[in-house]
Amino acid sequence: MTDTTETSLHETPLRERHVALGAKLIEFGGWLMPVQYAGIIEEHRAVRERAGLFDLSHMGELFVDGPDAGAALASALVTNPPALAEGRAHYSMICEPDGGIIDDLIVYRLGPERFLVVANASNAQVVSDTLAERLVGFKAVLDDGSLATALVAVQGPQSVEILGPMTDVDLDALRYYAIAEGAVAGIPALVARTGYTGEDGFEVFVETARARDLWDAMMASGSEQGLAPIGLGARDTLRLEAGMPLYGNELDRETNPFEANLGRVVKLDKPDDFVGRAALERIAREGVTRRLVGLVMRGRGIARHGYPVHAGDRITGAVTSGTQSPSLGEAIAMAYVATADAAPGTMLDVEIRGQRVPAEVVPLPFYRRAS
Repeated sequence: MTDTTETSLHETPLRERHVALGAKLIEFGGWLMPVQYAGIIEEHRAVRERAGLFDLSHMGELFVDGPDAGAALASALVTNPPALAEGRAHYSMICEPDGGIIDDLIVYRLGPERFLVVANASNAQVVSDTLAERLVGFKAVLDDGSLATALVAVQGPQSVEILGPMTDVDLDALRYYAIAEGAVAGIPALVARTGYTGEDGFEVFVETARARDLWDAMMASGSEQGLAPIGLGARDTLRLEAGMPLYGNELDRETNPFEANLGRVVKLDKPDDFVGRAALERIAREGVTRRLVGLVMRGRGIARHGYPVHAGDRITGAVTSGTQSPSLGEAIAMAYVATADAAPGTMLDVEIRGQRVPAEVVPLPFYRRAS
């Protein structure tokens, strides 16, 4: 918990539901959020084995409309939103002119001239402000719908069985990174097949006033499948196993997409200029001096954020995220290390409370769901 008082924090419309379920609430990104209910390991396993329900109403939802909406976003972001088909989505980033990452995003194309940009909670306001600045001169309008929009996600192998009976959206036809408009439990909604856990699942956007109705209906629908409420703690261990970066850990303004192994996201071949293009072209041409890698601890100890990583007698980098993996039964981490030390199979050491513990560089992700 930070020094920020609860009275100054945003609260999601589901706070009462979290309290009733016994959640421990903490500050996260300026919001009061559940970190755990029954316990992180139990919640993690519920998502991997059955399904979990997440309150993601702290995320930012930014709607961009107008004849130039696609072109405006292409100028503002590193990806090429006009290339998206209607009803599809892609992972994106908004960068500084020097290539540093302001935030990572998901961009959905809702219609010919309508897009939805989803930003991280801690960066939602700065992304909104930055997009507004970058849309000047385009025939496009930004509508920040963050406080008016609630977001609930169901993730896990039973997600289709839970959501299917509740919605008129054809889930079988809804591909990964696709979105459709319909109803869930009779509530008008946008249903996206996206998530942050490494499992199949769906994210459901509704008006804030209908969030409690949606949550209650989904909990009831999933009761037979063992649907469990999931907090931020398990969300973090799930995304780490899946090798998904977290802003503030793996991504920040001092990091560019190529260092994070996300150079594929940067569309240097799109026709028009975009913010950060010159810097990112130079980085792509010259290469990077450090890279994000996966580590599996080969000695006893759990690597945590900020722990030094050694290659022989020199410090090669630092851990960005680490945990004891509930799914794999071993300690895992992500870290930035010198490019020369980034090849899978390289043996390094993580300094844990003054002791150097061996760790092996491995490919990401650590965990892949069964197909």
